[in-house]
Amino acid sequence: MKIAAIQMVSGANLQRNLDIAGQLLAQAAAQGAELAVLPEYFCLMGEHDTDKLKIQETCGSGPIQDFLSRCARDLGLWIVGGTLPISTTAAERVRNSSLVFDATGQCVARYDKIHLFRFDNGVECYDEARVLEAGTQAVTFDLASCDGNTYRIGLSICYDLRFPELYRQLAADVLLVPSAFTFTTGQTHWEVLLRARAIENLAYVIAAAQGGVHDNRRRTWGHSMMIDPWGQILAQQAGGPAVIVAEVTQEFLQSARARLPALNHTVLGA
Repeated sequence: MKIAAIQMVSGANLQRNLDIAGQLLAQAAAQGAELAVLPEYFCLMGEHDTDKLKIQETCGSGPIQDFLSRCARDLGLWIVGGTLPISTTAAERVRNSSLVFDATGQCVARYDKIHLFRFDNGVECYDEARVLEAGTQAVTFDLASCDGNTYRIGLSICYDLRFPELYRQLAADVLLVPSAFTFTTGQTHWEVLLRARAIENLAYVIAAAQGGVHDNRRRTWGHSMMIDPWGQILAQQAGGPAVIVAEVTQEFLQSARARLPALNHTVLGA
Protein backbone atom coordinates (compact mmCIF):
# COMPACT_ATOMS: atom_id res chain seq x y z
CA MET A 1 0.00 0.00 0.00
CA LYS A 2 1.34 3.40 -0.94
CA ILE A 3 1.00 6.18 1.63
CA ALA A 4 1.70 9.87 1.08
CA ALA A 5 2.93 12.33 3.68
CA ILE A 6 2.12 15.91 2.72
CA GLN A 7 4.32 18.75 3.91
CA MET A 8 3.02 22.31 3.97
CA VAL A 9 3.93 25.81 5.11
CA SER A 10 0.43 26.87 6.09
CA GLY A 11 -0.32 30.53 6.64
CA ALA A 12 -3.04 32.74 8.06
CA ASN A 13 -5.39 32.53 5.04
CA LEU A 14 -7.72 29.54 5.36
CA GLN A 15 -8.81 29.36 1.72
CA ARG A 16 -5.26 29.59 0.42
CA ASN A 17 -4.22 26.76 2.71
CA LEU A 18 -7.10 24.61 1.48
CA ASP A 19 -6.25 25.36 -2.14
CA ILE A 20 -2.64 24.29 -1.61
CA ALA A 21 -3.69 21.21 0.32
CA GLY A 22 -6.03 20.25 -2.52
CA GLN A 23 -3.23 20.51 -5.07
CA LEU A 24 -0.92 18.38 -2.94
CA LEU A 25 -3.61 15.77 -2.32
CA ALA A 26 -4.16 15.51 -6.07
CA GLN A 27 -0.43 14.92 -6.51
CA ALA A 28 -0.56 12.17 -3.89
CA ALA A 29 -3.42 10.44 -5.68
CA ALA A 30 -1.63 10.76 -9.03
CA GLN A 31 1.37 8.99 -7.51
CA GLY A 32 -0.79 6.02 -6.54
CA ALA A 33 -1.26 6.69 -2.83
CA GLU A 34 -4.24 5.04 -1.12
CA LEU A 35 -3.82 7.10 2.05
CA ALA A 36 -2.60 10.69 2.35
CA VAL A 37 -1.73 12.43 5.61
CA LEU A 38 -1.86 16.22 5.96
CA PRO A 39 0.19 18.01 8.65
CA GLU A 40 -0.99 19.43 11.94
CA TYR A 41 -2.72 22.81 11.50
CA PHE A 42 -2.80 22.29 7.71
CA CYS A 43 -5.83 24.58 7.50
CA LEU A 44 -4.41 27.50 9.49
CA MET A 45 -1.23 28.71 11.15
CA GLY A 46 -2.66 31.96 12.42
CA GLU A 47 -1.12 35.12 13.77
CA HIS A 48 -2.42 34.31 17.27
CA ASP A 49 -3.38 31.15 19.16
CA THR A 50 -6.95 32.41 19.39
CA ASP A 51 -7.28 32.41 15.59
CA LYS A 52 -8.14 28.71 15.92
CA LEU A 53 -11.35 29.71 17.67
CA LYS A 54 -12.45 31.78 14.67
CA ILE A 55 -12.46 28.83 12.27
CA GLN A 56 -13.68 26.11 14.65
CA GLU A 57 -16.24 23.65 13.35
CA THR A 58 -18.77 21.34 14.92
CA CYS A 59 -17.79 17.74 14.27
CA GLY A 60 -19.62 16.64 11.14
CA SER A 61 -20.23 20.07 9.66
CA GLY A 62 -18.15 22.91 8.26
CA PRO A 63 -16.18 24.07 5.22
CA ILE A 64 -12.91 22.39 6.24
CA GLN A 65 -14.62 19.05 6.76
CA ASP A 66 -16.56 19.52 3.51
CA PHE A 67 -13.26 20.14 1.74
CA LEU A 68 -11.67 16.98 3.15
CA SER A 69 -14.72 14.87 2.33
CA ARG A 70 -14.91 16.21 -1.21
CA CYS A 71 -11.20 15.64 -1.88
CA ALA A 72 -11.40 12.09 -0.54
CA ARG A 73 -14.43 11.29 -2.70
CA ASP A 74 -13.21 13.00 -5.87
CA LEU A 75 -9.71 11.55 -5.66
CA GLY A 76 -10.73 8.12 -4.38
CA LEU A 77 -8.25 8.62 -1.54
CA TRP A 78 -8.26 8.00 2.19
CA ILE A 79 -7.30 11.30 3.86
CA VAL A 80 -6.17 12.07 7.39
CA GLY A 81 -6.94 15.75 7.82
CA GLY A 82 -3.86 16.67 9.80
CA THR A 83 -5.63 18.69 12.44
CA LEU A 84 -8.46 21.18 12.51
CA PRO A 85 -10.17 22.94 15.44
CA ILE A 86 -13.33 21.14 16.58
CA SER A 87 -15.75 22.88 18.95
CA THR A 88 -16.18 21.87 22.58
CA THR A 89 -18.67 22.88 25.24
CA ALA A 90 -16.17 25.46 26.50
CA ALA A 91 -16.47 28.77 24.68
CA GLU A 92 -12.75 29.53 24.68
CA ARG A 93 -11.44 26.03 23.98
CA VAL A 94 -11.35 23.73 20.96
CA ARG A 95 -10.04 20.23 20.38
CA ASN A 96 -7.08 19.82 18.01
CA SER A 97 -8.52 16.95 15.99
CA SER A 98 -7.43 14.57 13.25
CA LEU A 99 -10.37 13.44 11.14
CA VAL A 100 -10.11 10.43 8.86
CA PHE A 101 -12.11 10.28 5.62
CA ASP A 102 -12.39 7.12 3.56
CA ALA A 103 -12.31 7.03 -0.23
CA THR A 104 -16.09 7.61 -0.42
CA GLY A 105 -15.79 10.84 1.58
CA GLN A 106 -17.20 9.46 4.84
CA CYS A 107 -15.60 10.47 8.14
CA VAL A 108 -14.67 7.15 9.76
CA ALA A 109 -12.48 8.17 12.71
CA ARG A 110 -11.60 11.12 14.92
CA TYR A 111 -8.66 11.58 17.25
CA ASP A 112 -8.29 14.55 19.61
CA LYS A 113 -4.73 15.42 20.58
CA ILE A 114 -4.08 14.11 24.09
CA HIS A 115 -0.77 15.75 25.00
CA LEU A 116 -0.68 19.56 24.76
CA PHE A 117 2.64 21.19 23.91
CA ARG A 118 4.30 23.61 26.30
CA PHE A 119 7.77 25.05 25.73
CA ASP A 120 9.63 28.13 26.97
CA ASN A 121 13.34 28.67 26.40
CA GLY A 122 13.25 32.37 27.18
CA VAL A 123 12.96 33.28 23.49
CA GLU A 124 10.16 31.06 22.22
CA CYS A 125 7.10 30.40 24.35
CA TYR A 126 4.25 28.05 23.47
CA ASP A 127 1.36 26.75 25.55
CA GLU A 128 -1.37 24.96 23.63
CA ALA A 129 -3.53 24.67 26.73
CA ARG A 130 -4.39 28.37 26.37
CA VAL A 131 -6.94 27.50 23.68
CA LEU A 132 -6.95 23.70 23.39
CA GLU A 133 -8.81 21.11 25.39
CA ALA A 134 -6.97 17.80 25.61
CA GLY A 135 -8.43 14.60 24.24
CA THR A 136 -8.61 11.45 26.33
CA GLN A 137 -8.92 8.45 23.98
CA ALA A 138 -6.41 6.56 21.85
CA VAL A 139 -7.83 5.89 18.38
CA THR A 140 -7.11 3.42 15.57
CA PHE A 141 -8.87 2.57 12.34
CA ASP A 142 -8.58 -0.29 9.87
CA LEU A 143 -7.83 0.26 6.19
CA ALA A 144 -8.47 -2.58 3.73
CA SER A 145 -5.86 -1.96 1.04
CA CYS A 146 -5.91 -2.79 -2.64
CA ASP A 147 -2.94 -5.08 -1.92
CA GLY A 148 -5.34 -7.49 -0.22
CA ASN A 149 -4.23 -6.75 3.33
CA THR A 150 -5.91 -4.82 6.11
CA TYR A 151 -3.71 -2.43 8.08
CA ARG A 152 -4.41 -1.11 11.55
CA ILE A 153 -3.59 2.60 11.55
CA GLY A 154 -2.83 4.43 14.81
CA LEU A 155 -3.47 8.15 15.19
CA SER A 156 -1.31 10.65 17.07
CA ILE A 157 -0.40 14.32 16.75
CA CYS A 158 2.96 16.10 17.10
CA TYR A 159 3.76 16.41 20.84
CA ASP A 160 2.24 12.95 21.42
CA LEU A 161 5.47 11.68 19.87
CA ARG A 162 7.23 12.14 23.21
CA PHE A 163 4.93 9.71 25.03
CA PRO A 164 5.75 6.13 23.98
CA GLU A 165 3.04 4.59 26.13
CA LEU A 166 0.41 5.96 23.72
CA TYR A 167 1.94 4.15 20.77
CA ARG A 168 2.24 0.86 22.61
CA GLN A 169 -1.46 1.13 23.48
CA LEU A 170 -2.33 1.75 19.83
CA ALA A 171 -0.75 -1.59 18.82
CA ALA A 172 -0.92 -0.50 15.18
CA ASP A 173 0.82 -1.51 11.95
CA VAL A 174 1.18 2.09 10.80
CA LEU A 175 1.57 5.06 13.14
CA LEU A 176 0.63 8.53 11.87
CA VAL A 177 2.22 11.68 13.32
CA PRO A 178 0.92 14.87 11.64
CA SER A 179 3.02 17.62 13.17
CA ALA A 180 4.12 21.24 13.39
CA PHE A 181 7.37 20.68 15.28
CA THR A 182 9.30 23.83 16.16
CA PHE A 183 12.63 24.31 14.43
CA THR A 184 14.34 24.48 17.84
CA THR A 185 13.15 21.12 19.11
CA GLY A 186 12.94 19.48 15.71
CA GLN A 187 16.59 19.78 14.79
CA THR A 188 17.56 17.75 17.86
CA HIS A 189 14.62 15.49 18.66
CA TRP A 190 12.42 14.92 15.58
CA GLU A 191 14.22 12.13 13.73
CA VAL A 192 15.40 10.24 16.79
CA LEU A 193 11.91 10.20 18.31
CA LEU A 194 10.25 9.08 15.08
CA ARG A 195 12.74 6.29 14.52
CA ALA A 196 12.43 5.20 18.15
CA ARG A 197 8.65 4.91 17.86
CA ALA A 198 9.05 2.82 14.69
CA ILE A 199 11.68 0.53 16.21
CA GLU A 200 10.06 -0.08 19.58
CA ASN A 201 6.64 -0.76 18.05
CA LEU A 202 7.95 -2.59 14.97
CA ALA A 203 5.61 -0.41 12.95
CA TYR A 204 5.72 1.98 10.02
CA VAL A 205 5.74 5.65 11.01
CA ILE A 206 4.36 8.33 8.69
CA ALA A 207 5.11 11.88 9.85
CA ALA A 208 3.61 14.72 7.79
CA ALA A 209 5.00 18.05 8.94
CA GLN A 210 4.84 21.78 8.61
CA GLY A 211 8.18 22.91 7.21
CA GLY A 212 9.16 26.55 6.80
CA VAL A 213 8.58 30.11 7.98
CA HIS A 214 4.90 30.96 8.48
CA ASP A 215 2.94 34.21 8.39
CA ASN A 216 3.18 34.41 12.18
CA ARG A 217 7.00 34.28 11.84
CA ARG A 218 7.12 30.91 13.52
CA ARG A 219 9.62 28.54 11.94
CA THR A 220 8.77 24.86 11.80
CA TRP A 221 11.27 22.06 11.32
CA GLY A 222 9.73 20.18 8.41
CA HIS A 223 11.59 16.99 7.48
CA SER A 224 8.42 15.02 6.82
CA MET A 225 9.49 11.42 7.11
CA MET A 226 8.39 7.87 6.42
CA ILE A 227 10.10 5.11 8.39
CA ASP A 228 9.88 1.33 8.22
CA PRO A 229 9.51 -1.05 11.20
CA TRP A 230 13.28 -1.58 11.31
CA GLY A 231 13.86 2.15 11.79
CA GLN A 232 15.08 2.86 8.26
CA ILE A 233 14.02 6.11 6.57
CA LEU A 234 12.09 5.37 3.39
CA ALA A 235 11.47 8.98 2.32
CA GLN A 236 11.88 12.47 3.68
CA GLN A 237 11.53 16.13 2.70
CA ALA A 238 13.60 18.85 4.35
CA GLY A 239 11.54 22.00 3.80
CA GLY A 240 8.77 23.57 1.77
CA PRO A 241 5.49 22.19 0.42
CA ALA A 242 5.88 18.69 -1.00
CA VAL A 243 4.46 15.19 -1.29
CA ILE A 244 6.54 12.17 -0.35
CA VAL A 245 5.33 8.64 -1.02
CA ALA A 246 6.49 5.27 0.27
CA GLU A 247 5.13 1.75 0.18
CA VAL A 248 4.23 -0.22 3.28
CA THR A 249 3.82 -3.99 3.08
CA GLN A 250 2.49 -6.64 5.42
CA GLU A 251 5.34 -8.89 4.26
CA PHE A 252 8.05 -6.61 5.61
CA LEU A 253 6.04 -5.79 8.72
CA GLN A 254 5.55 -9.43 9.65
CA SER A 255 9.11 -10.32 8.72
CA ALA A 256 10.48 -7.67 11.08
CA ARG A 257 8.19 -8.80 13.89
CA ALA A 258 9.14 -12.43 13.35
CA ARG A 259 12.89 -11.70 13.40
CA LEU A 260 12.60 -9.67 16.59
CA PRO A 261 9.42 -10.65 18.48
CA ALA A 262 9.82 -7.90 21.08
CA LEU A 263 6.10 -7.14 21.06
CA ASN A 264 5.53 -10.62 22.49
CA HIS A 265 8.08 -10.06 25.27
CA THR A 266 6.37 -7.22 27.09
CA VAL A 267 6.43 -7.76 30.86
CA LEU A 268 5.73 -4.40 32.52
CA GLY A 269 2.31 -3.04 31.69
CA ALA A 270 1.21 -6.25 30.02
